[in-house]
Amino acid sequence: MRIVILGAGTVGSWIADLLCRNRHSVTVVDINPENTSRVNEEYDVMAITGSASQSSVLFQAGVIGADVCLAVTGDDEVNIVAASMAKAMGARRAVARVYAPVFRDLSTFDYQRHFQIDRMLSLEHLSASELARNIRNPGSVVLENFARGELEVQEVIVSEPSVNGVAVKDLGLPPNVRIGSIYRDGKMWTARADDNILSDDRIVLIGKRSDVDAIKDSFQKEVGPKLGVVIAGGGETGYHLARALENERFSVLLMDESAERCEFLANHLKRTTVVQADATRKVILEEERVGSADVFVACIGGDENNIMAGVEAREIGAKKVMAVVGRPDYAHIVNKLGIDVAVSERDVMARQVLGFLNTGHVISRTALPGGRISVFEIEVVEGALATEHVLANLPLPQSCLIAAVMREEFVRVPGADDRLQPGDTVVALLDEAEVDDVLEQFSPDGR
Repeated sequence: MRIVILGAGTVGSWIADLLCRNRHSVTVVDINPENTSRVNEEYDVMAITGSASQSSVLFQAGVIGADVCLAVTGDDEVNIVAASMAKAMGARRAVARVYAPVFRDLSTFDYQRHFQIDRMLSLEHLSASELARNIRNPGSVVLENFARGELEVQEVIVSEPSVNGVAVKDLGLPPNVRIGSIYRDGKMWTARADDNILSDDRIVLIGKRSDVDAIKDSFQKEVGPKLGVVIAGGGETGYHLARALENERFSVLLMDESAERCEFLANHLKRTTVVQADATRKVILEEERVGSADVFVACIGGDENNIMAGVEAREIGAKKVMAVVGRPDYAHIVNKLGIDVAVSERDVMARQVLGFLNTGHVISRTALPGGRISVFEIEVVEGALATEHVLANLPLPQSCLIAAVMREEFVRVPGADDRLQPGDTVVALLDEAEVDDVLEQFSPDGR
């Protein structure tokens, strides 16, 4: 495939190297001649010096015929403008990296839709989602990065006797809530209508936050003691992680050294305890009783700080220790230091990028742990068979779950009587064995 990467910094260079190793044709653009010279020397790519937000530079880079354009400079505004221009000039898919939360906040303005960009990615939000998945359950479904973040995804452990042995179709779920997956005896699969729910199953509920909160208690006889999670670092990663966990079965404590940042966190997190403290100091960790925590997460900023905080937390008794560690050469030592899970921003970004290397109407494809189920984003094109009937009448396998439909300004969980329209984007959980059968329904005339 032909990929254009705008930005040759740490992230851009990492992605260029990854794609070259996967034998893709890569062109890199950067405004700094030192960066383009370095990329030319180290990787088998074409490097162009120039501004990513200038049409002449994008034309020279070949975005007109590109399969994917990735805007990953250090400037949010440049990334948004460049990705939008690349899409308008003919790139099949355009992705922009953003840092500022406002660009992903749909309550004020939908930047992604307005600028016709296929995806806006935040490394910090991606890292937080990866950490949340490992805290909940490494095999759980993660949809926070899909449907523009408008859907709530919560995992519930079934303990209510009244639902034990009841089939999914007989649960009487509201039309705007879905059971996405079932995890039982070490195996995870997409929930089907005929699946029976059993005690101790881990099920994933998908829907709007208020709807999921209203229904989840019907699966739990009583809520046991919450797991204690301590997050060191209140930056974007720590903030997104706390938001992902605070409405579930976790008691979250978030520490940050900045008084101004702590005030922001306290105003925006409803069920998280925010403490102003330096999490790199062992005496502070002891004062905050980190030794009794079920999970300690270090995302302070800087690999060395995260590793050191993780080591200190392990020494004073934290049961599970996680850290954000960016440098690849640190990966082989963190486990030896007592850190159970190390999450790399570059690795999670790389997985997202690889998920965009698809043909036809598939926007992205992300394999879930275990390899059996993948999350697909699919364009609904003019003439697709999927537009000819309501969802209940489409010849889709039982294991196919249409989790969300994005249509212009809204995202929602579809009902059986809903009908897809050209221009919609569908988020679907598919069994890999049945992918071809499902995709036929989204191709014009089944081709």
